[in-house]
Amino acid sequence: MRLRRAEQWSALGFATPSVLGLGLFTLFPVGMAVVMSFFQWPMLGTQEFIGLDNFRYLFGEDPNFLAALRNTFVFTGLYVPLNLVLALGLAFWISHSRWQNLWRVLFFIPAITPMVANAVIWKLLFQQVGREPNLLADGRTALLSVVAMSVWQGFGYNLIVFSAAINEMPKAVLEAAAIDGATGLRRLLRVQLPLISPALFFATIMTVISALQVFTQPYILTAGGPGNATETLVMDIYQAGFQARDLGLAVAGAWVLFAIILLVTAVQFLGQKRWVHYES
Repeated sequence: MRLRRAEQWSALGFATPSVLGLGLFTLFPVGMAVVMSFFQWPMLGTQEFIGLDNFRYLFGEDPNFLAALRNTFVFTGLYVPLNLVLALGLAFWISHSRWQNLWRVLFFIPAITPMVANAVIWKLLFQQVGREPNLLADGRTALLSVVAMSVWQGFGYNLIVFSAAINEMPKAVLEAAAIDGATGLRRLLRVQLPLISPALFFATIMTVISALQVFTQPYILTAGGPGNATETLVMDIYQAGFQARDLGLAVAGAWVLFAIILLVTAVQFLGQKRWVHYES
């Protein structure tokens, strides 16, 4: 009994810092965010309970929120498939190269370099002197330009994930497929993609979440312009909190974004049962 009590106290001692950190830096902020979303909460001034008025304002009166929501969905719809297809195609390509490790390093470099620095460089490229039209100043091409820069910045991470999964494909299964006559596109669709489907699922989840939270690229490249053609949900949240100085409205927008991410992720987890194949 003494030994068991000593072990319990030791376990409690080791767990206490983590529990305190979880409570102080996660549970308490989340709880405060729930409370603040129902208040008019100026950065300086008196807080006033307003119920669901913040959410009503976002979906009814805010001139930018619905545009930011639309832009975020358009960005996600373009960025995610382009990122995944480019990363997957290059991963299969470099898997047959003798310089595989070198290609991995080269393609991964943009993913680990500072995003702000990359965005500034791309902004200079898009705004070359004498260039007509200015892609970032045209509402028809500004968001596409942000997507292009984001794909270049982010596909290297998924390439590493896919490359590792391709290298781990069971040789026996590939050889059996070749004996059965599975070659070319049939081999890719029926054998190789199912074998790496867990990696595809993981990459899809993470890429969708990062796309829905996009902020730095449009903020640096266009500041949300021209007009609000490239303004995203996180940018709208930032402007509500740090420019309009209404923390309650900003937190309400953050909860909307959280609900969207939660819903999309839940749908992906439910759908993965049909196409993701795990080793038994």
